Amino acid sequence: MPTKARLNAFIDMVLAETHAEAIEQFYHEDASIQENLNPPRCGRDLLVAHEKTSLAALKSMQSYPPVLVVVEGDQVVIQWQFDIVDPAGQSRRLQEVSVQRWRGDRILTEQFFYDSATAWQAID
Repeated sequence: MPTKARLNAFIDMVLAETHAEAIEQFYHEDASIQENLNPPRCGRDLLVAHEKTSLAALKSMQSYPPVLVVVEGDQVVIQWQFDIVDPAGQSRRLQEVSVQRWRGDRILTEQFFYDSATAWQAID
């Protein structure tokens, strides 16, 4: 179960736009991340590499403070909003809910839920 301080440190890293580093510091070695009902990506090294590749393809990204954070034992739910500027210069927004299962002070599983039809919708 994450402590409040540990969870806040994770959120702070996301807000600081250090997403890959957050995975390195806060996810188990055998962690998985799943987008909606797609097959999960497994293993911290793969998760870090995927995050770095995804972020490198963007001009910029802005993470906003969570709208909601709920902790129930080892389960954490966070409602996030992210804005990006894509390679063409278009600003886009994603609103998602992250459902995490922690083991001790690290994330073991995370599943993102968002509306695929409106994900990364243009905002300008």
